[in-house]
Amino acid sequence: MTKAELATQVAQNLQVTRKEADLIVGTVLDSIVASLLNGEKVEIRGFGSFRTRTRPPRTGRNPKSGERVAVPAKTIPFFKPSKHLREAVAGVSPTEE
Repeated sequence: MTKAELATQVAQNLQVTRKEADLIVGTVLDSIVASLLNGEKVEIRGFGSFRTRTRPPRTGRNPKSGERVAVPAKTIPFFKPSKHLREAVAGVSPTEE
């Protein structure tokens, strides 16, 4: 599903215009990004949580030349799905536990 498809679905479910739905979806996504940039964790109950992780520096290799290359440390976004989401995707109903 793309951002545009998500906005279309929001517009249909909330009975708002497509432009308003684009604004809603964009605001939610921008808020998640802004929180991650500030080092905050974003938790959406029943869906999952977003946070950042720091990858340590390492030595890599250039695949073309085989030369060793220093790869610096970097911060990456990380998503951890909730138990409910994992089970829903796996096809496990809550009564099967």
